[in-house]
Amino acid sequence: MGADPDEELVRRIGAGDPAAVQAMVARKLQRILALATRMLGDPAEAEDVAQETFVRIWRHASGWRQGHARFDTWIHRVALNLCYDRLRRRREWTTDELTEVADEAPLPDAMPGDEELKVNKALQRIAPRQREAIVLVYYQELSNIEAAGAMQVSVDALESLLARGRRALQAMLVGDDGDD
Repeated sequence: MGADPDEELVRRIGAGDPAAVQAMVARKLQRILALATRMLGDPAEAEDVAQETFVRIWRHASGWRQGHARFDTWIHRVALNLCYDRLRRRREWTTDELTEVADEAPLPDAMPGDEELKVNKALQRIAPRQREAIVLVYYQELSNIEAAGAMQVSVDALESLLARGRRALQAMLVGDDGDD
């Protein structure tokens, strides 16, 4: 494993340097927001996850073990864990009787194209671990080794999740002839 480009910044964060936190947020915010948005399908929740991710980095930067995992892998794992916490809470809420239905329409200033919208909807319908693998590899552009590390699975398991996820997405997208 080569030198981690975030190592010095993480060291400074661990030492309590606020400027280092600002630099890290500037460097990683868009990727973490994109990851959380794709995992949760809700931009507001994604912003909350991103904020909590950076709070945890601030609090636990000194616990990051250089050489054990790249910082990028670590921050993705933190964000993914927070996403799964929210997804679990959603499942708990769906078992209660809720009378109000959230408006799932995208905000006018954030409306993706029709194809991207269909893909995003399909992503929300596949198994969470398959979604996680697809988001990390295709949207976050992590290598298979990095994505497997973030997911804490073997590369073979990651590739299996990717294959099943791609098949599930293809089946949904081919079967989705504009019924929305």
